[in-house]
Amino acid sequence: MTLLPEQRQSYLAAHRAWIKALRSSGVKVSSGFLVDAEQRPGGGGLLVLQADSFEAAKRLVEQDPMIVEGLVKWHLQQWIPVCGELIA
Repeated sequence: MTLLPEQRQSYLAAHRAWIKALRSSGVKVSSGFLVDAEQRPGGGGLLVLQADSFEAAKRLVEQDPMIVEGLVKWHLQQWIPVCGELIA
């Protein structure tokens, strides 16, 4: 489904509410959109969350209103950190 930017606002609001609800329930999650060197959006988005398993993460992601409505293409990948500040 292709929507104009102003038509996407209600879906984005639902997405943000979903993220807020996840965070309130204790899920560690961050969501945002990708921009180019001039800070122009259009490169898609990124959702990072912590889950007990790939399947648990998939079940959560499939509840995202943007995905439920078929507004975004998505691909789920597990991240296995090996070094750095973000390792739990």
